[in-house]
Amino acid sequence: MKAYIGIDIGSTCAKTIVMDAQGRILHRILQPTGWSSVDTAQSIKTNLAELGFDVAECGVIATGYGRISVPYADKCVTEITCHGRGACYVFDTQKLTVIDIGGQDTKIICVADGQVREFIMNDKCSAGTGRFLEVMANTLAVTPGELCQLAAQGSNVSISSMCTVFAESEVISLIGRGESKENIAFGVVDSIAKKVVSQAGRMAMGATVCLTGGLCDFEYLRQRLSHSLSVQVQTHPDARYAGAIGAALLATKLSAKKGAQA
Repeated sequence: MKAYIGIDIGSTCAKTIVMDAQGRILHRILQPTGWSSVDTAQSIKTNLAELGFDVAECGVIATGYGRISVPYADKCVTEITCHGRGACYVFDTQKLTVIDIGGQDTKIICVADGQVREFIMNDKCSAGTGRFLEVMANTLAVTPGELCQLAAQGSNVSISSMCTVFAESEVISLIGRGESKENIAFGVVDSIAKKVVSQAGRMAMGATVCLTGGLCDFEYLRQRLSHSLSVQVQTHPDARYAGAIGAALLATKLSAKKGAQA
């Protein structure tokens, strides 16, 4: 069956979107990336075959951290381009600011007329990313989702360090002083929001601001970002697939271009 496939292999999770020629989403596949992007790409190929899609007969574009590990992709495209285009599709607008919090980095992308105009990525430090949240959650012996739920009940704690290692030391010190999990969790989520605000301060934010990436399902994080940025941050169930959606949309355009040239 002919289809258009976008594969976004991130540092933590791999997202796959299958679209038809009209841009309608047929399938969504979410799986851990694991230690090997090569193995993940092969697993995705197998999963697609089980759904009835032969990658040799489909348009395939890969993006994300492990995009070069997808040998059957027709093209590799940067995640900035794919996230921008995918977010426009998900939020049904051609002008927006995307906050993408991934496993290892945070990207802020300004899109106008459906095209990326400006973007900022965090430095090599993992502060403010999914990995940062995971480390802090492990220290508190909870899951990242549970940490965000606890944070909604806490207050009045600040994590001052922007370094994951030092921030973890702060959390351990707070535990030793008898601070509640709720208040420590609040400090962790608040520090992520402050990191995003620090990045966002270097660029003009549009009227529509959306949250994508693996943390977009955490409602309290969205609320805290809205408070810190003084703007209503939107999200959507498909927001974590934004990169893969953008890649699938580009696959439809690439196939159309090839057809016109044939």
